[in-house]
Amino acid sequence: MSQDPKLMSFEELQKKISALKENRGVDLSTEEDLSVAVMNLISLEEHFFFSGAKTGKSEYYDMLNEVREMRKVLLARMIDKTEAESWCISKHLLGTTMRLMEVGTKLQGDGKIEDAKLMFTYAYKIFNLFFGLRLKIINTSDIKSSLEKEKPMTYDDIMSKLVDCCKE
Repeated sequence: MSQDPKLMSFEELQKKISALKENRGVDLSTEEDLSVAVMNLISLEEHFFFSGAKTGKSEYYDMLNEVREMRKVLLARMIDKTEAESWCISKHLLGTTMRLMEVGTKLQGDGKIEDAKLMFTYAYKIFNLFFGLRLKIINTSDIKSSLEKEKPMTYDDIMSKLVDCCKE
């Protein structure tokens, strides 16, 4: 199978992001903080959903909706909603990053250091894909191809689900 020459490796993506920061003076510190805030809002949405489902209390769903609205406003500061599926892809990249970080932290706490390192590596790669999309270094069609090059994480299932969940 031949590789598409326009697709970049993870290392090339990291270099491009670093070059952008240096050449344009892009301050990604604030954007990184904002992206982590969005990750936490995504996690809160999940927790409010499960709390509502487990308790049957509608106020959890009300809080979920309030948090979701905040997440939408903050994500809109980073991603243009008119860019094909980049909005939804961005949301899922950040959500995946947060979950992989949490899994890595739990594994580390259980003494499974190598497994934790693998989860942290995946989380960082997904986080960099988000910034590659955010900074328009890569486009949405390149993300799927880039993810498929990383084994064992192919994300075919996640990408096919994105088509069904992109309405905010």
